[in-house]
Parts: sequence; C-alpha cells; structure tokens
Amino acid sequence: MADGLVGSRDNGRVRDSHGIDAIRYDWTRTEAQTLYDLPFADLMFRAQSAHRANFDPNHVETASLLSIKTGGCPEDCGYCSQSAHYDTGLKATKLMAQADVVATARRARDAGAARFCMAAAWRNPKERDLDEVCGMVSAVKELGMETCVTLGMLTGPQAARLREAGLDFYNHNVDTSPEFYDHIITTRTLQDRIDTLARVREAGIKVCCGGIIGMGEAVDDRLGMLVLLANLPDHPESVPINLWNEVKGVPVNDTAERPDPISLARLVAVARIMMPQSVVRLSAGRQYMTDELQALCFLAGANSIFIGDVLLTTKNPQAARDANLLDRLGMTSRLNRAPA
Repeated sequence: MADGLVGSRDNGRVRDSHGIDAIRYDWTRTEAQTLYDLPFADLMFRAQSAHRANFDPNHVETASLLSIKTGGCPEDCGYCSQSAHYDTGLKATKLMAQADVVATARRARDAGAARFCMAAAWRNPKERDLDEVCGMVSAVKELGMETCVTLGMLTGPQAARLREAGLDFYNHNVDTSPEFYDHIITTRTLQDRIDTLARVREAGIKVCCGGIIGMGEAVDDRLGMLVLLANLPDHPESVPINLWNEVKGVPVNDTAERPDPISLARLVAVARIMMPQSVVRLSAGRQYMTDELQALCFLAGANSIFIGDVLLTTKNPQAARDANLLDRLGMTSRLNRAPA
C-alpha cells in the first residue's frame, strides 16, 4: 500500500496521506463484523493506533450525571426504571430547583468532573420546563464546566434556546440497532431520535449519542448500532457505551444477558476504529466491570467515564476506586487534581 496516496485502500481499509485510518461515513455491517472478528491482538493494535493518532492515550475524560427530574416518563423503553409503563418501585419527582442542581454540579467539579450532565425523564420538554433547564445550563457553565443535557425529543427552536443558554452537548442515544429497536421501544421511533440529533446539530450543539448492550441483542445488533452512529452526517463527539443495569419490573429482564468481557472490549475497539475522533465513554454498568476489564477497554480506545456513586437511578463505582485504578494504570484525569 502507498501511504502517500490520499484515500488509498488496503483490503478495504482506507487511509489518509499519513497512513492513518481515514474518517469515514460509509461503513457496512460486513466491514464492522470483519473488524470485530480480527485476532484480538490485531484488533487492539489497530484500535490503539487510531486512538493515539487522535487522543492522548493516557488521559481519561471525567463527567458527572445528575437526574434533575426522575420517573414518570411516558415512553415505554423496556430497559428503563423511569418509565411510567412499569412498576419498578421508583417514585416520580418534580424538576429540581436550580440552586440544588448548581450545588451538586459544584461538588462534582470539586470531585474531579470536567463535564456536568443533567437528565430529565421526559418525552420532550415543555416550554416552562425548558426555561428552568436553560437557567441551570447557564449557571453550571459559569462554574467552568462543560454542560450536557438529555431531555428527550427537541424541536429546532428548543435546541436553539439551549445553545443560547450555553449548552455544549446534547445526549440522545439511539440505544440499539435499527433491527432490534422495535423490540425495546414502541412509543418513539428511531427516526424520531435521528431527527432530534439533526436539530441539535443544526443549532450548533455537540452530540453525545450511543447505546446499551446486554438487553438480549445479538452481536450483529451491537455492530449495527455502531454502523448507524458512524454513518451519521457527523460522528457524535461522545459515544457512550452502556451495559444494561438490572432493573426489576421491566421487560428487558426477560431477555437480558450480560456480554462476555472480551466481546465488550472488541466492541469498544470497533467503535474507536470506526469513529476515531469521538470520545468513547464507559457509561452505565461499570460496577459490573473488573478493574482488568476497564483497563482492557481503555487500551481498546475508551477514554471517558462517569464519576460519582449514582448514575440517574443506578449504582456507579466510587470516585476513590476510579482514581486508584487510573493511578495504577498511569493515566491522568481531573480526578488526579481533585482535593483529597
């Protein structure tokens, strides 16, 4: 292969003039499967090479997630403890007061979080609620943190208002592959999600979009989810990969199967290769992961985690454990600079 040729190919692999994997938006399922099936050492080498070409391989981004409005959601997402369709024992709450949100964000910043994510269990925000959320975004921004919200579906004007308030990222996951989607959700189509992502992009907000694994989907569905993300007009700036957390009372309990650890590392590596400039975040479910598996995922190209004891309504590893792991791996993060 002649590395000096822009867009040169080698067995289907596209490289730029420097011999680095090119940014692509035309991935196929077959190509994704071929990557996934590579000998493990070869897959990890290729993922680590892509990672090093775009990021500091020894740095991990830290974010914190707060549920600002919990439960009572009208959507029927079959994995979610906050859906009003299922009896999960979760009590619905009203939208938090801005002062309480800002106080939580300040504690998260002081604990080592660089980004503060605010989540509300809505199908879509009402205008009066959006007014309050915009105030929260502006106030958190003043703390010197990156801001992210997930509020359900948005109209174009709503996305523009959030951008004016100082919002950096909008989280709206596709959750799974197009083929498996209808097995999990019926009240919101996949196209609804794609349309919201387009409105967020048009407003000038960065996109945080990933999905969930371990709900009973096949490996082909996991790869299909990555192909969907990698073939968007622009790759998401952040790609969260969530392991499904066990929730009593939801339909996914009947189909859920926790992924094999090696298969998770393979999936992270494929995400890194297909979206080389995206931050890949180990999100929900890290409490199920050993330190060794997390280290393997970092090697595969994951470079972001949520810190804090709780993610919305599920558990998360304690910050002290995260700091200890990153220290043993020689990796840096804002946790290293947090007060003792």
